[in-house]
Amino acid sequence: MTKGELLKKLLNGSRGNFFSLEIPTTKENEKKIEELVGVLVAEERIKLREYVQRDYSVYLHGIIKYASK
Repeated sequence: MTKGELLKKLLNGSRGNFFSLEIPTTKENEKKIEELVGVLVAEERIKLREYVQRDYSVYLHGIIKYASK
């Protein structure tokens, strides 16, 4: 999964500015998703409210920031 694919999933799983998404994953991919989410937060494209690693998925909940600086 790339940063663009993750952002596209977040945009598709959103209602207005809020998103809630559960991504099925493996243990190896959890680290990659965590890094990609960290990059999107650092770029201030999203504000993450909740990040939960479950047995076979990752749950993300937060706000998509549309306005740029």
